[in-house]
Amino acid sequence: MKNENSILYVQTSDAPERQYSPLVLAQTAKAMDLEPIVYFLGMGLKVLRPGAAEEIQIGSFPTVREMLDKTLAMGITVYVCEASKQMLGWDSVELIDGVKVVGAGTLNDLALDAGATMWF
Repeated sequence: MKNENSILYVQTSDAPERQYSPLVLAQTAKAMDLEPIVYFLGMGLKVLRPGAAEEIQIGSFPTVREMLDKTLAMGITVYVCEASKQMLGWDSVELIDGVKVVGAGTLNDLALDAGATMWF
């Protein structure tokens, strides 16, 4: 069932300059009493390996790891695509704590149920 208060933010890239927008927007949505969800897909998964997000910092923003930690601490669900792990050849890769690995069909369900979807 469609939830008009839900916003799905899909991160498809590992480019440093594309990491902040979905996290800032998800945190802002949560502060607005909306229901944000962040979903990492494709090359975006590379940022979720331990140590990777700590190395990304642009301007005066915190590191991407600090942004991810804040996002998770706010109770925002962060999903990771299982099929993307397979695409990257990661049979047993370690990811940062707090993310939830789900099947590809989950993204379709989330997109159908969300009031809005944004892709990065």
